[in-house]
Amino acid sequence: MANLKEIRNRITSVSTTEQVTAAMKMVAAAKLKRTQDAIIKISPYANKLHEILTSLSDDEQITKENIYFQQKKPKNILIVFVSSNRGLCGAFNSNVIKRGFEFAQKKYPKQLECGNVSFIAIGKYANDFLRKNNLNITRRFGHIFDHLTFENVVPIAQYLMNGFINGYFDRIDLIYNRFKNAAVQILTVEQFLPIIAGEDKEFEKSIDQDFIFEPSKKYIVNELIPKSLKIQLYKALLDSYASEHGARMTAMHKATDNANNLIKDLRIQYNKARQASITSEILEIVSGAEALNK
Repeated sequence: MANLKEIRNRITSVSTTEQVTAAMKMVAAAKLKRTQDAIIKISPYANKLHEILTSLSDDEQITKENIYFQQKKPKNILIVFVSSNRGLCGAFNSNVIKRGFEFAQKKYPKQLECGNVSFIAIGKYANDFLRKNNLNITRRFGHIFDHLTFENVVPIAQYLMNGFINGYFDRIDLIYNRFKNAAVQILTVEQFLPIIAGEDKEFEKSIDQDFIFEPSKKYIVNELIPKSLKIQLYKALLDSYASEHGARMTAMHKATDNANNLIKDLRIQYNKARQASITSEILEIVSGAEALNK
């Protein structure tokens, strides 16, 4: 059994760790609240804009003429990994990295073998994984989470759109954690480009019945697409950022509980060791007194 000094030192060490994890949980909760508020504000606008766009774009003439809808044979692929810059958030980063690499291997095995699959790393952990595995990284955007705003996301979205327009990439996929609540993050694989048209038939019927378009559907679609894509990417990064803080808050909550349980066990162990030490000392005194009496 460990001596009393060793147990006291362990109790002090675990107590310090418990205070740190509790503080990290509170910080993550505060950041999560701010990010949740941003998601709540942008979600109705982003969802409605996406509905309108996909419904209006069901017109075959529009989709044929607009480059963002051109479904090409996927030869050059771009996959965007969205991870975090910091750890201590459970399996948040490992899930994105593992699922993203499996997705690339299963969906684009020939392109991956030929070296036609490129990657963008948003977040330090994704960048480290891609670099260690010698995968083709076209750009890195680790700084974006230091100040996540729509204005800072626009250049990334513009880079993706320009790559698709100029023919560098035939398909662009996003892999990120979509926020559901503090304890649940949904790993999502989403096709960013080309846009899949005509997803909401019922909404399309209501639009045709209730609205008159000026100057034309085609003009409106062409104007909405860049805005919709930028907002779509911004919302994906907000989801990932909120998921990161939710995962960290949950991980720190579990770590704090584990530290509390370990402190309780160590105190019981300390009391047992102390009692054994006192008992041993009493026995030595009694034995010494008996020896003197004899």
